[in-house]
Amino acid sequence: MSLSIAARISSVPSLRALRHPAFLAVWGGALLSNAGTWMETVAMGIHVTQTTGQAAWTGGVVALAYLPSVLLGPLGGALADRMERRKYLVRITLLQASIAGVLALLAFLDQLTLPAVMLISVLMGCANALLSPAYNALLAELVPREDLLSALSLSSAQWNIARILGPALAAVLVAWGGVKWAFLANALSFVFVLSSFLAVREAKHRPAPATTPLIQGLREGWAAIRRDPGLSAPLWMVLGATALISPFIGLLPAYSLQVLGATDAQTSLLVSMQGLGAVCAALVAGSLAERMGQVRSVTFAMLAIGPVATAFWLAPGLGLAEFALFFLGALYMLLMSGLFALFQQRAPQELQARTASLWGAAIGGGYALGLIVIGWA
Repeated sequence: MSLSIAARISSVPSLRALRHPAFLAVWGGALLSNAGTWMETVAMGIHVTQTTGQAAWTGGVVALAYLPSVLLGPLGGALADRMERRKYLVRITLLQASIAGVLALLAFLDQLTLPAVMLISVLMGCANALLSPAYNALLAELVPREDLLSALSLSSAQWNIARILGPALAAVLVAWGGVKWAFLANALSFVFVLSSFLAVREAKHRPAPATTPLIQGLREGWAAIRRDPGLSAPLWMVLGATALISPFIGLLPAYSLQVLGATDAQTSLLVSMQGLGAVCAALVAGSLAERMGQVRSVTFAMLAIGPVATAFWLAPGLGLAEFALFFLGALYMLLMSGLFALFQQRAPQELQARTASLWGAAIGGGYALGLIVIGWA
C-alpha cells in the first residue's frame, strides 16, 4: 500500500484498520469466503421453503446452525485461548470446507433431503461455534486498541458486502443450474480464507497453559464478565437484540417468497438490501462514534432499530420492504458492532477468546430462540 493511500485511509476513522497488512489479508479472505456462505444461505432457504412450503421449517433449519454456539461457543473460546490461533483457525476452516463439500455433493446426487439439510446445518453450526471466538480474538490482535472499532466495523462491512455479492451470485447460479451450483461455489470459497490465515504470522497471543483444566478456563471467562458491568451490560443487550430483531435475517427467504410473493431472484436481491445498508453504515461508524461518542451512537441505534424493524414486517409490498430493510441493515450493523467494540475493549487480553465465545453464545442462543418462536408464529 503506497504512503499516499495509507495517509488517506488514516484520515478516515472508519477505515484505519486497513492500514495494517495482516488485518487487510484476513479481511479480504473472509470477504470472499463469506460471499460463498451467503450463496449457501440463500440457496438453502430457497430449497427448504420450496420443499416444505412452511416458514417454520425455514426458520428452524437456520436456527439449527446457531444453537450449537450456546454449548460449543464457550468451549471454542477456551480451546482458542490455549492453542496457537492461526493453526486452530486453519483446522476448523478445513472442517467447514469438508461439510460444505458434502452438502454440494448431496445436491448434485439429488439426495438433499430435509433431514440431511438439518444435519448439515447442525454440523456447520458446530464448526462455526468453534471458530468464531478465535476469529474475533484474532481481529483484536491484528490492530492496536484505538483501531478496534474500525476493525470490527470493517469486519461487519465485509460480512455485509458478502451479503450483497453472495445473494446476487446465488440468484444467477440458481436460475442457471439450481441450488447445487451455489453450494459448490461456497465449498470452493473456503480456499480464500484458508490462504489468508496461512499468510498471517502468529500474533501476540500466548496460549494458556494446557495444565489448566478446561472447565476452569470457562469459569474464568464467565467470572470476568460477571464482575465487570462494562462486559455484562453489552452481553445482555445483544441477547435481547438477537432474540427480538435478528430473526428477520433467517426468515427473509420465507417471508419474501410467501408473504411478499417475490421470485427467487427478487428474494436474493432483497437479502442484498440489508447488506447494502450495513455497508453504508460501516463506512460512517467510526466517524459517528468520534462525533457522538461510542455509547451515544450505540444508544441511537438501539432506540431506532425497533420502529424500523416493525416497518419492515408491516410493509405492504416489495418496494417498501426493500426501503425499510436498507435502514434496518444499517442500524443493525451500528448496534451489533458498537456493542461488540465496547465489549472487546473491556475484555482482558488473556481472556479475549473466552469472553468472545460467551458473546457468541448469547448471539446464537438469542437468534435461535427468536427464529423458532417468530418462525412458527
